[in-house]
Amino acid sequence: MSEKIQTIPIAKPWMGEAEAEAAKRPILAGWVTQGPEVAAFEQEFAAYVGANHACAVSNCTTALHLALLAVGVQPGDEVITVSHSYIATANSIRYCGAIPVFVDIEPQTYNINPMLIEDVINERTRAILIVHQMGMPCDLKVILSIARSHNLPVIEDAACAIASEILWDGQWEKIGKPHGDIACFSFHPRKVISTGDGGMLTTNNPEWDKQFRLWRQHGMSVPDTVRHGAKQVIFESYPMLGYNYRMTDIQAAVGREQLKRLPEIVERRRYLAQRYQQMLADVPGLKLPTEPQWAKSNWQSFCVRLPEKCDQVQVMQAMLDAGVSTRRGIMCAHREPAYSIEAWSCGVDSDACNCELGKCQRLTESEQAQERAIILPLFHQMTEQEQDRVIELLKSTILG
Repeated sequence: MSEKIQTIPIAKPWMGEAEAEAAKRPILAGWVTQGPEVAAFEQEFAAYVGANHACAVSNCTTALHLALLAVGVQPGDEVITVSHSYIATANSIRYCGAIPVFVDIEPQTYNINPMLIEDVINERTRAILIVHQMGMPCDLKVILSIARSHNLPVIEDAACAIASEILWDGQWEKIGKPHGDIACFSFHPRKVISTGDGGMLTTNNPEWDKQFRLWRQHGMSVPDTVRHGAKQVIFESYPMLGYNYRMTDIQAAVGREQLKRLPEIVERRRYLAQRYQQMLADVPGLKLPTEPQWAKSNWQSFCVRLPEKCDQVQVMQAMLDAGVSTRRGIMCAHREPAYSIEAWSCGVDSDACNCELGKCQRLTESEQAQERAIILPLFHQMTEQEQDRVIELLKSTILG
């Protein structure tokens, strides 16, 4: 009987005894919801990225929602972003009653094309929400120049970009410093570090940070930590509509240990990405991701575009049959049933727009990236032998 081949996953969080021991601290202390571990995680995260403030929340979607509210997005407003992202990006705009205005991406980086932003700015535009897709930094200098000329705030969806860097005034700086107004991170298991789930907002604006902390806990005027430590009876009030967007102390304790691992994780991912680049460079028609000279990706994902002759689904199925998991190119929100043509805009007047569900003449690069690209396995524990297996299988599948 032949031995069953172990399937290589697309991703795998790197956790161990340190995280298990950390989770015991709040469990044994009895303070398991938002408390001292969350506060410590926030301080350590802010110091790591170089931000004045960091506020932990339940996930990146809730972080995006609060960021949009903080910059004043209201029902009827428009927010410029990309369709080519996980649906949470566009959903967070709709949670505010606003309309996502989708612009196309650059095919080399899979990020928003800065040259298309100004064309869709109008009197209803309230903010620009960019996505550092798969950990690759956007061209922030160009985007911020456009945004500032129109007095528009910039929110960074940095869900995938923890530890990615950008060359800023001659210095390498972390995404999340922030260079825009607010940056939002995810700690989902598919991300570079994980707390099971969770999110973080970073900003240099103390008023926004204060607002985040009120909103995430139902608008409660007195935090739990203050009330429980008080020597006198204190009654809280709820002066505003808030949300239950808290991170637990169990998650935060795990996050603190993950943050310690981060430099080693990123070093390994960059090494594996470089190996992919070198060993796949000779495959005819296969397009590899491009890292601009001013950017350092954490390589949250390694995405390749297949040769024209290849069928995406057939390639993915052949690899899965051989024990290698892949994922299709990043989804496009405008192609989903939840996004009927009334729920979004591509910046063209409705009378002149020929867009329909699943197809937009102004989002062709986004659509082609979804249809032609696949994401290869990449995780810290991945061995060179496993990576070689992925590479050889991809080559043989493409070359026939």
